Amino acid sequence: MYISTDVNIWYQFNREYLIATFDHVCNILLNYINQSEDESNVKPIDTNQDYLKLKKIAAVMPYPSAIEQLCQSFNLSEFERYIVIFCAAIEIDPRFPNLCVEAHSGDSQYHPTFGLALSALPNAHWSALAPDGALRYWKLIDLGSGSTLTSTYLHIDERIFHYLIGVKTTDSLLTEITELPFYTQQLIPSHQYLADSIKALWELNSFENSPPLIQLCGSEMEDKTDITQAVCQHFNLHVSLLNCQRIPLKPNELETFIRRLERECILESRALLLACEDIDHSDKLQLASVHQLLEELQCFAIITTLSPLQGIKRQMIRFDVPKPLPQEQLITWETSVAELKTRLNGQGKLIPDSEQLMQDLQELTSQFQLSTSMIHRACEAAVGQLTMPSAPSLKQALWQSCRVQARPSLDELAERIESKLSWEDLVLPPLQKGILKEISAHVRQKAKVYEKWGFASKSRRGLGITALFSGPSGTGKTLAAGVLANELNLDLYRIELSAVVSKYIGETEKNLQQIFDAAESGGVILLFDEADSIFGKRSEVKDSKDRNANLEVSYLLQRMESYPGMAILTTNLQSNLDPAFMRRLRFVTQFSLPDAAHRSEIWRRIFPPDTPTEGLNFEKLAQLNAPGGNIRIIALNSAFMAADAEEPVQMKHILRATQTEYEKLGKSLTSVEISGWI
Repeated sequence: MYISTDVNIWYQFNREYLIATFDHVCNILLNYINQSEDESNVKPIDTNQDYLKLKKIAAVMPYPSAIEQLCQSFNLSEFERYIVIFCAAIEIDPRFPNLCVEAHSGDSQYHPTFGLALSALPNAHWSALAPDGALRYWKLIDLGSGSTLTSTYLHIDERIFHYLIGVKTTDSLLTEITELPFYTQQLIPSHQYLADSIKALWELNSFENSPPLIQLCGSEMEDKTDITQAVCQHFNLHVSLLNCQRIPLKPNELETFIRRLERECILESRALLLACEDIDHSDKLQLASVHQLLEELQCFAIITTLSPLQGIKRQMIRFDVPKPLPQEQLITWETSVAELKTRLNGQGKLIPDSEQLMQDLQELTSQFQLSTSMIHRACEAAVGQLTMPSAPSLKQALWQSCRVQARPSLDELAERIESKLSWEDLVLPPLQKGILKEISAHVRQKAKVYEKWGFASKSRRGLGITALFSGPSGTGKTLAAGVLANELNLDLYRIELSAVVSKYIGETEKNLQQIFDAAESGGVILLFDEADSIFGKRSEVKDSKDRNANLEVSYLLQRMESYPGMAILTTNLQSNLDPAFMRRLRFVTQFSLPDAAHRSEIWRRIFPPDTPTEGLNFEKLAQLNAPGGNIRIIALNSAFMAADAEEPVQMKHILRATQTEYEKLGKSLTSVEISGWI
């Protein structure tokens, strides 16, 4: 169906044209009835006048009528065209039921039959109702009841009827398909190159059999959709989006679905975009259904996947859709911020000068590896922040929006840890604290060193920042990761190893691939707690289990080296880690049990300012030989005891909490540790 600014004019003339075709078929039937009844005294109706009227209406129509488009799209013969018009007229024109009765010699048959069509309509031929003929193959006409083929009632398909009268509707079997708007964003150069390549392929094959199937592989569905729409817009095709999970699995239902889908693509000049990102490769029935649809559907089609889909017999050409290059991201940021400035129109925060703005955008580009659509959404989300009375700066608003954009893909795979900790909450020796501040500096200065100073131009591999925190439990490894995340204004995600490691071959790598792929958008710190359980030493290969375990470690080595973000590994036993990891780690720091001086400082900082305390002796408390993690639990438990007694936290509460904690740990509390407490 053509869409145009002249659409209202087209609808008006299409109605007139359809009525004129009904009049024409009506006259043909009247001539047939009169001839059958041997009405020699009745002058035949001149149907040539009908042709002239139709020609006159067609001359002023901005586009061909729906019936003419239908005939051209499905290559209908003149006789098949008459059958479609006849069946459509019976639904809406009150003259036709009685004409059918008269034409059937008063046999009370109010619907057209194939026998009547053969007898009354011009240029009749038997092949019109063959199973592989256009009318039945494309389900333009449905067959009703009848003892023979010639006596079978003919009904027009509801979707085809609505198409002819110009009513915009959807096939009842295709409600799961989404019609995408006829619009696309300006593509970045690397994606435009892919779009141009696909255009060239389709132009080369557009008049030969069926065009080749295009497979777009990549992690960003919206980028793949934008490329598809850019290609289809070039061919004046709209895009119908279908998720592979919505494809029928039963053979009969699938066959009908494919036929209706292809018919819809032809009717509405559409291309199919089949989204297979969440396809289950272990589900043989689903795979078979997807394969059958793609092999039988003879229209323009693009399939999107995370990884290549194999086994399709139809010609299929694969393109990998890369994430935007840093320079492309920077250009997209500039364009989006310019649009943002126009939208603000002097309201809210002012956009900084060009030099400062460029520096801010370079920092965003360096930290967040976002797709073009995510950048647009980040700017859109920043509008609300920038118009608030206490609005943040543009950089702060965009930074926060970027963090939110990067979250959804990881929230289902790992635990996000909210951290409000600062350097003041971290009690460590100067050396360890200095290393943590070096890590912070590396993350903050990525844009300057990698892009402005040119280190990224040498190689983009190994630009991620990895650190190993080793030491006994409770010495502050996770707390330090939280401090870094809060200091850098980044999200911290802890990887749940029990959900990652699998006994099934290849599943561990698959799970880790999902995590790393999701994290590559940037803005997150990955925290692998007890990393030695998956980053352990590779062993001598004695059986298939050893071989698979070594493959897992090798895969992890490769992903760690290519991961562009920040990853922190924590372990209680550094000696258990594979040596190959050590050379890939940029920072290694040892967290040791705190000495008395550090324990005293931990006790001074452990209670929030609003917690009432009385008579606490931090030097005495420092006698307790416990790491910071246990000190925190003791402090928390003592606060609950004091609150229940409606008293401020005192040494007696801490003593009782300490006894409870040591009982839990199976340790003995010595008199030296609690000497002088009470």
